[in-house]
Amino acid sequence: MLTLANARILTMDASLTEYANGWVRIEGDTITAIGEGTPPEGGEVIDMGGDLVMPGMVNSHCHMTMTLFRGLGEDVDDRLFRYVLPLERECVTPRTVAIGSRLAALEMIRAGVTTVADMYYFETEVGRVIDESGMRGVVGQTLADFDAPDHKSFDEGFALTQELVDMFAGHSRVTPSIAPHAPYSTDIPVMRRVAEFSDAHPDIPVQLHMAEMVSENEWAEKNYGLRPVQVVDKAGLLKPGLIAAHCLFVTDGDMDRMAQQDVRVAHNARSNAKAGRGISPVEAMRKRGIPVGIATDGPMSGNTLDLFSQFGPVSMFQKLLGQSRKPMPTVDVVRMATIEAARVLGLDKKVGSLEPGKQADVIRIKLDDPRVLPVYDIYSTLVFAAMPSDVHDVMVAGRWLMREREVLSLEAPKVIADALQVAGEFNARIAEIDRRKA
Repeated sequence: MLTLANARILTMDASLTEYANGWVRIEGDTITAIGEGTPPEGGEVIDMGGDLVMPGMVNSHCHMTMTLFRGLGEDVDDRLFRYVLPLERECVTPRTVAIGSRLAALEMIRAGVTTVADMYYFETEVGRVIDESGMRGVVGQTLADFDAPDHKSFDEGFALTQELVDMFAGHSRVTPSIAPHAPYSTDIPVMRRVAEFSDAHPDIPVQLHMAEMVSENEWAEKNYGLRPVQVVDKAGLLKPGLIAAHCLFVTDGDMDRMAQQDVRVAHNARSNAKAGRGISPVEAMRKRGIPVGIATDGPMSGNTLDLFSQFGPVSMFQKLLGQSRKPMPTVDVVRMATIEAARVLGLDKKVGSLEPGKQADVIRIKLDDPRVLPVYDIYSTLVFAAMPSDVHDVMVAGRWLMREREVLSLEAPKVIADALQVAGEFNARIAEIDRRKA
């Protein structure tokens, strides 16, 4: 039995209950009680020194392995075809996936992210890393019709998905998922097959990039005379629980249908803006009851995997759309990083808020840096002033993953050394590509 005492607590429950001088009691992997003032006796008591205690953050869309591509060819117009796709085809293996995923897990733990939804290749390796790191995750085997590193046909892709499902069935922290890449890279027949797989495996989430790019709109119009959301609907995949990443180009009709079908959205404000693609109508979706979680996207696209880097863009872009300070208040941003993102992933009964009966996924944030003081509004401070370095302790399922900034579940020096070794291999291949193109 463990009690975290003398803490400022944000529960992020339905009432947004806060405790100025609170305590959280944990037994095993579960929160059993929360209160104000003097904690009950018994078990170990850790004094939080008045620091902020809140739920661990939830990154609702990521490609963890792509830490290895971070910053690569940023100013090269055709970097996707010149560098990224060749590197993926030739260099992405189970080994590199594990190495890149460990680097991502290390980064996220240090930033207070306790749950992540990932979709990439060799996803069994990602699942193993999440398990090893102590994090919680939804791991999605990507299916795509381009030259993927781990499958040359959709039959092979579905077989890899089944392997992933078999490996992590019943796991307490790792949820297997199927992840058709996007409408244009799978098409209706494959999405129908995914929908049938989902019907047969109702506990297996489906992740999909949707309505992300102008070229996707053009593909949908040219091939079907429809919009991307309508194509997904035609395939039978616009269904309850679908985790749809991006959703920039959605009409009122699209959003109405998404709300009707209980589709959930992973919002990637930073990577969308960095690619010049646009601003997702998050306020309009949430007003319809569509849950929207904050996400980082892959580190090739958005560079960082901490949600603090997303908070400002998430709020400010909606204010730009509304031409007012009123849209996207900071309390909603924090909600979208915790309980609402947990709902997007179908995990809100387990995580996303600090409540008795839920998993003990807890982070401790120090608010003593001059950069964050004074604290008039805790939500505003978190959204516009706090940084990953303010996170000092991280717990998942009652296990400490980080204490006083030291990650306990991963060997940081080895993780970093392995990643730099792979980066050296990538650099050699990039130099070869450049010589050939010269």
